[in-house]
Amino acid sequence: MTAAPRQGKKQSRSSRKSTVALKVDERKRTADPTPRLPLAQQPALQFLAYQIDLWERSVLFWDTLRVRANNMLEHERAGLPPLLDFKYETILDARRFERRANYALLRITEIGDACWEDCVDLSNAPVIVVDPRAGHGPGIGGFKHDSEVGMAMHEGHPVYFVVFFPEPEPGQTLTDVLHALRRFVEEVARRHPGKSPVLYGNCQAGWALTLLSADCEGLTGPVVLNGSPLSYWAGEAGSNPMRVGGSLVGGAWLAHFIADLSGGRFDGAWLAQNFEGLKPEKAIIEKYATLFHQVDTERERFLEFERWWNGFYFLSREEILAIVENLFIGNKLEQGQLRICADCTVDLRRIHNPLIIFASYGDNITPPHQALAWIPTVYRDSTDLEACGQRIVYLTNPHVGHLGIFVSARVARLEHRAILESLDEIEALAPGLYEMKIDNPSGDPDCHKPNYSVRFQRRHVEELRAPTDRAAFERVRLLSEASDAMYGAVFSPWVRALSNPWITEALKWTHPMRTSRYLFSEQFNPWMRGLASIAESVSENRKPLPEGHPILLQERRLLSEVSDALGHARKARDAIYARGFAMIFGCSFTPTAFEAERDRPQGGRNSSTFS
Repeated sequence: MTAAPRQGKKQSRSSRKSTVALKVDERKRTADPTPRLPLAQQPALQFLAYQIDLWERSVLFWDTLRVRANNMLEHERAGLPPLLDFKYETILDARRFERRANYALLRITEIGDACWEDCVDLSNAPVIVVDPRAGHGPGIGGFKHDSEVGMAMHEGHPVYFVVFFPEPEPGQTLTDVLHALRRFVEEVARRHPGKSPVLYGNCQAGWALTLLSADCEGLTGPVVLNGSPLSYWAGEAGSNPMRVGGSLVGGAWLAHFIADLSGGRFDGAWLAQNFEGLKPEKAIIEKYATLFHQVDTERERFLEFERWWNGFYFLSREEILAIVENLFIGNKLEQGQLRICADCTVDLRRIHNPLIIFASYGDNITPPHQALAWIPTVYRDSTDLEACGQRIVYLTNPHVGHLGIFVSARVARLEHRAILESLDEIEALAPGLYEMKIDNPSGDPDCHKPNYSVRFQRRHVEELRAPTDRAAFERVRLLSEASDAMYGAVFSPWVRALSNPWITEALKWTHPMRTSRYLFSEQFNPWMRGLASIAESVSENRKPLPEGHPILLQERRLLSEVSDALGHARKARDAIYARGFAMIFGCSFTPTAFEAERDRPQGGRNSSTFS
């Protein structure tokens, strides 16, 4: 009778404990309403993971620069051989010609595991790819499988490649180079009777092949000019700072002085430095930021390109002066005033083999103005062009940069392949001016016909007229001739007398484009030896952060803002150059024109002309 009440008290006590526990839990939920995050998403642990990833990426980044420095020195010790991703044999060496030049003709013999016999259809015209001699060594037209050489081999063309050597022959001139190129073309034509060679010229090599075509009428087949400037004064006010850069230092005398100091040679590292200075936000911030962010995947691509980019070649004093005086400052090519030798002046109207011109609105070295505006200068109108029996075809890319015209795998697999596949159609065109349009609805550069199509639209020569202030540039030419004449008569003999091999080598190896690279090698920086062993351990155990990591995204936004700021500073610098040029040489400068060009998105220009 007495047990029941005690049991009831125990139940009551137990229920009270449960009630208290529920109230405690409820108070906790009320006090901390935020649900507990997984460990990986807690801010402190996210920050710690980011710090570890940042340290690992930093180690691998600096180690990549160490490898780049080693590659540069190794390439230099090997004599700076051409960087081709294809096996080849030497056909002709112009250093053994009567008129010697530092050029050679190669025949591509193998692509990957496929030999010449497996790739080549002898019924196709041979293709001769000529790389630019503009500061770097040869190879950019074929330093990877998806390239101009690779596409030509893919289409079954016999492919030849023109290379050059790091040192020019003593006193080498542009005339010597043109004679060597003529011999090369004649040799290829002899090996393939009945098939006129197709000449492929990149940048500087494009205008060299144009000179050859004008000098050797009827010798060549179609000539493809990729990013090649032929009209050096053309452009819009305030844009394309290369147009006015030489004028602000007084003309050609500075190149003359540098060549005199280096024993009659001009170091190509200066040209590479000028290129990087045109868009420092891309050459410095974006290039290295991309490597830093994606060091796990970008390392090999970066090293592959930098091996070519950091191999600097020399030009002779005679060559660099002829280029600067006659082309960049004198603009004599389109005006028919460029003298190859005492008895020969170049006349572009003598060219009758088809010309295919490839330019890009994203190219700040050779914008479409400078690639195309020579046409309305040479030909009065479309009727005049047709009366000369000439066919000129041009195509444009809306955004790819200057080097992308030659090195972009996507461009090689679409535009360059389309050019090669359309050669027969181009040669069958009636005389006139055409724009080549590639219709590729899928956007896939690897698609094949009929998934993409090529059509040629008739254009009028008058549509290609570009704005230029010829009077101002004529004043620049006169200033350059006067300053160089004074330097040559008064100072050049003294500079040449003071120059010696010690000064020449010191100037070469203290150039910023070299010191900024090779000082990361173990040979000059003992700390890099320890870094190499740390990097090896890091790469073996590394686990990269996911792409969507919040702090990683903030880091990328910060670097993007730095790049944008540098870009705005560069645009302000270019505006100052343009205003200074206008004030000194008396040309018209319209700020609104500069603003329109500056703010125009690179990929958004739909017009095929620039009148």
